[in-house]
Amino acid sequence: MADRSKDWFAQGQRDLEHARASQVQGRHEWACFAAQQAAEKTVKALHVKLGREASGHAIARLLIDLPIEPVEDLVEKAKVLDTYYLATRDANAHPEGPPYEHYGRLQSEEAIRYAGEIAEFVRAYLA
Repeated sequence: MADRSKDWFAQGQRDLEHARASQVQGRHEWACFAAQQAAEKTVKALHVKLGREASGHAIARLLIDLPIEPVEDLVEKAKVLDTYYLATRDANAHPEGPPYEHYGRLQSEEAIRYAGEIAEFVRAYLA
């Protein structure tokens, strides 16, 4: 099986760029979702590099399931990112109002920062 870890990581990096662009445009719900996707894909890159199957969208679980010890703080940050997987896009995820009304600069800045930290953790192992 071909090592596609670089492809997964590159797409994760591109998703992080998309998160930053969405934030600049004031589309904070999309910035949060793209940051979640960036972290998910970079962690999946590490699973692939280590010859492991990686499925699902829960970044915290993906980190915990690695055969290496993740930085505990990153698992907590991944849990925050995990909350952006569905709620940022599903109109039924909040008691009222469309998803975009529930996300702002604070959330998107945090999401982008957390995704970047997770990507750097992965980059160190891919090097």
